[in-house]
Amino acid sequence: MRLRLQTFSYRFAEQVLNSRLSVKQEIESLLLDNRIVVEELSRPKFNEILKQLFIEKGWESEPAVFNEATEPSARLDFLKERVGIEVGFGHSSFIGIDLLKFQVSSYSALDKIDVGIYIVTTKAFQKIMKKEFDKTWEGSLSFEKIVSYLPHFKSAIQIPIYVIGIDL
Repeated sequence: MRLRLQTFSYRFAEQVLNSRLSVKQEIESLLLDNRIVVEELSRPKFNEILKQLFIEKGWESEPAVFNEATEPSARLDFLKERVGIEVGFGHSSFIGIDLLKFQVSSYSALDKIDVGIYIVTTKAFQKIMKKEFDKTWEGSLSFEKIVSYLPHFKSAIQIPIYVIGIDL
């Protein structure tokens, strides 16, 4: 069984990423890497594999959103060439926090990213993982939920966000 990707571009995120085409292609190739064995993918295992793959390609792991030690300890998952990534395999209630990290990282004095990439799984992926491999992804954030929520945040989330849904 092979992974495939679905995408959604919010606020022209795909166009911004296309100006960094090598970074976009690198991300897609990492998400479809042959070392990812679908049958073994629990949420923690998939996070671990992605962390290893992104670090191997020079991505900064868990960079702080804020600059000062006295400020909150919010962190992005990965950062490279002004592209911030959040891997959203956790509970769907984290959507607001994750989106806010993108917005804050792009805003004013922080100015760390030009585009955010939100990596999640699709509902179909989650169902297949449960049915075929008895791996529980229930309650996880889904590609479909982000796509339906983002337009409602248009006044608050102004940074371009590229949503990548991992599917089977």
